[in-house]
Amino acid sequence: MAMDLGELMVPYMPTIRVPRTGDRVFKSECVFSYDTPESEGGLYVCMNTFLGFGREHVERHYRKTGQSVYLHLKRTVKEKATNAAGGAAPCRRNGKVFLDIELNRDFNGDDYDYEDEARLVIFPQHFEIRLPNIEELPALVTIACDALLNAPSPYRKPEPLPWDDEIQVSKHARGVVQQDNGVRIPPSGWKCSRCEMRENLWLNLTDGALLCGKWFFDGTGGNGHALEHYRETGFPLAVKVDTIGPDGADVYSFAEEEAVLDPRLADHLAHFGIDVLQKKKKAESGRVGGELQPHTSEWELIQESGHKLKPVFGSGYTGIKNVGNSSYLGATMQVVFSIPEFQREYVGNLQRIFDFSPLDPTQDFCTQMAKLGHALLSGQHSRPPLKSELIEQLANGEPGTASRPRPTGVSPRMFKALIGATHPEFSSNRQQDALQFFRHLIGLVERSSMGAGSPADTFRFLLEERTQCCQTGKVRYTQRPDHVVQLPVPLEAAANREELLEYEVRRREAEENGTPPPPPVRARVPFTACLQAFGEPENVPEFWSSALQAKSAGVKTSRFATFPHYLVIQVKKFTFGVDWIPKKLDVSVEMPDFLDLSRLRATGLQAGEEELPDVAPPIVTPEDPRGTSTSLEADESAVMQLAEMGFPLEACRKAVYYTGNMGAEMAFSWILAHMEEADFAEPLAVPGSAQVGPPTHSLASFLAWQPPEESVAIVTSMGFPRQLALQALQATNNNLERALDWIFSHPDGPEEPRDAEVEHEDGSSGTAFSAPPPAGDPPAPRVVDGPGRYELLAFISHMGTSTMSGHYVCHVKKEGRWVIYNDHKVCLSEKPPKDLGYIYFYQRLSHC
Repeated sequence: MAMDLGELMVPYMPTIRVPRTGDRVFKSECVFSYDTPESEGGLYVCMNTFLGFGREHVERHYRKTGQSVYLHLKRTVKEKATNAAGGAAPCRRNGKVFLDIELNRDFNGDDYDYEDEARLVIFPQHFEIRLPNIEELPALVTIACDALLNAPSPYRKPEPLPWDDEIQVSKHARGVVQQDNGVRIPPSGWKCSRCEMRENLWLNLTDGALLCGKWFFDGTGGNGHALEHYRETGFPLAVKVDTIGPDGADVYSFAEEEAVLDPRLADHLAHFGIDVLQKKKKAESGRVGGELQPHTSEWELIQESGHKLKPVFGSGYTGIKNVGNSSYLGATMQVVFSIPEFQREYVGNLQRIFDFSPLDPTQDFCTQMAKLGHALLSGQHSRPPLKSELIEQLANGEPGTASRPRPTGVSPRMFKALIGATHPEFSSNRQQDALQFFRHLIGLVERSSMGAGSPADTFRFLLEERTQCCQTGKVRYTQRPDHVVQLPVPLEAAANREELLEYEVRRREAEENGTPPPPPVRARVPFTACLQAFGEPENVPEFWSSALQAKSAGVKTSRFATFPHYLVIQVKKFTFGVDWIPKKLDVSVEMPDFLDLSRLRATGLQAGEEELPDVAPPIVTPEDPRGTSTSLEADESAVMQLAEMGFPLEACRKAVYYTGNMGAEMAFSWILAHMEEADFAEPLAVPGSAQVGPPTHSLASFLAWQPPEESVAIVTSMGFPRQLALQALQATNNNLERALDWIFSHPDGPEEPRDAEVEHEDGSSGTAFSAPPPAGDPPAPRVVDGPGRYELLAFISHMGTSTMSGHYVCHVKKEGRWVIYNDHKVCLSEKPPKDLGYIYFYQRLSHC
């Protein structure tokens, strides 16, 4: 028999690999579906690529690759038998437990046993070899199977290498005596107190001196003033300010000449007004049941805790499990896949996407979107309990005690790993801002859509901004694409303003007297006040007037040049405090079910108005790379306005700098054009002699997004025309690899520069610009225009005091009824909290 199996395996031996360090083994989930070893058909793991496939998809992989040998993994979950004493009797397992990661465990694992089974399966004959079979199989096959069974999860963080140096606690940390000198460090606008340096800054934890470091701290350069300060004072510890966050900061000991840990870092930073770590400590101490509860009533209202919500099952009612502070992802994706355009793009084209997916589907955005969308809409992972299970639950008086727990919801680990692979925040297990994730998702959708249209087009609109120079009276009209309307919340317009003022007085009195604070009062701001604040003129104090060739006071108003099919509105509840914490306004805005924005339609240049000259401001280039008094400083108010949108602080500062302090709107356009660059979030570094920023010939040229010349040279060296290279790089955010793919998918060559294309609801099309953009601009955005009348479709709510903590849920209107999606739990909503939402999704009225 041994000879027979050995001879059988001979033709397949060259295709069998032993997993090595760095190889990812997907033995817990199918790459095309959410089948696992616990599923009815088990999971097939390719012995060459180590990709996992459910029974429905393994044949596709065999046909595409010719790989014939798979390891079939099957796990059976059984309720533990009880002995005469009522305790759980030991259960004999068939073989070893080969799964070392979490699967479907929405039940008490102590009450169940796992029986794991592994077989080698050879396609296309489906010949099966039961494992272990050490004596009969070749040694290479046995070693490969054992290595695969013992491989760790691809989503588990690797253990630190044994030779890695471990940072030690500083011997000076507990002995630091901080000076009461009144020093307070602001959340932005830092510079060295001796040389005006704005990068590589270190805060001395004894006296609060903010000074630059030397090049050997992190390679970014400096004048060594922090070290000089230590030699003068002997104060040993300093923290790098741009690394301060809720998880800690980089601390250096001048006395010990190495990076160190400071166990009292939260207290040391709080001494200088930096409360980011203190707030995290207090928040963690206030957790109830594993959830952060800064405001109990908000949590109860948004999750409808006081109601007996009825679970719903089937197509469109599948939950998304929380895989570690991932509720922002789950809530957003539930809303996205409730939109027909996304359903058609990914689920409607499911088989085509799967058939043409790359050899590694875990790295393909379209494949993983189709996989998640199909799981949410198919109903395969949202099945009601069987009648017998319901009877047993009622008899036991405890829901969920049926003999075999039915899986509910899907685990988005593979999707989360892919979508966050190039993003430092979304690749972490920290809580994130749902709006920032939505923007990131839309960017990925647009880049992955190789055709003329994209489902993200349904969100895009053109916003017209009219800016008037107060001195000359001349105006400038600009249009920029966006996907989200940011709705301001004017607290001064609160309907209960007197009650809020009274509460603030009582709160301060309680703080002074050391008594318990009064019950909090939530501001109630009418939606009409928010809409009025959006449409009102806004002062632009640092406006650069091209008519005066100097800074002047300006007034800006915003209107809709087009209305999208789906209107996304963010209620601006988050702002930055002086303690470095993104804070959330405790506010209620009663959002309407029906919305008419027709009066906010843009009108363009009016008769009698005179336009400002189309000339960009000069970019001041400092002669000293470390910065001098002649250097252009970024307007911190514009920087913080952009930071409130969720963009990195350093990127916001660069955007404002490179656009000549022309305001947040111009800087926002710069961000959209550069957000995929590798150094997007790196600190601003101004070269000493090279020209900084775009050329200053005209405003259009100033705003143009030009690819790096070295990337253009690489593409043209392959024989492609320069114009095609420019258009390909601009269409793919300067990503060289994607630009080449773009060229091959556009065999007819580059399109002529055109105005922004507008498709109206009646099928006709038009343009949104009156003049053609300059040559070399990126392809104009495609927008769909129509009436500005909408109906509320869904909203995402946030519970917590900042974007760095808390929890997200979403409510979606389906079949005329509201449904709440709270991670894997999906129920009919009894009282949707429309006034406490954060992001609202409106759909254009069908009869418009």
